[in-house]
Amino acid sequence: MSGEKKEKRRHAVALRYNAQKDAAPRVVAKGSGLLADKIIEVAREHGVHVHEDAQMVALLAKVQLDSPIPEDLYRAVAEVLAFVYRLDQRMVSRTRTNTD
Repeated sequence: MSGEKKEKRRHAVALRYNAQKDAAPRVVAKGSGLLADKIIEVAREHGVHVHEDAQMVALLAKVQLDSPIPEDLYRAVAEVLAFVYRLDQRMVSRTRTNTD
């Protein structure tokens, strides 16, 4: 393997947040390698934003499945969710503008 660049194994964590049901976002899927690729593929197929942050994934991967995220991650996850919400709003307004 000398001279070859070792490819890092991909990791993924999927969160779900339902403001009516959940006090905090929950970890609903996690995995590495092919499973991570499938999580990302399914998310994209369903129009779910994929945010890449290796440090956040490493922390969220420690959370048990179907468990809420720990309080010390609330702020970081809230910032990502707010960013995604703003992106979604921009896409909706662009779609409306283009169809009018």
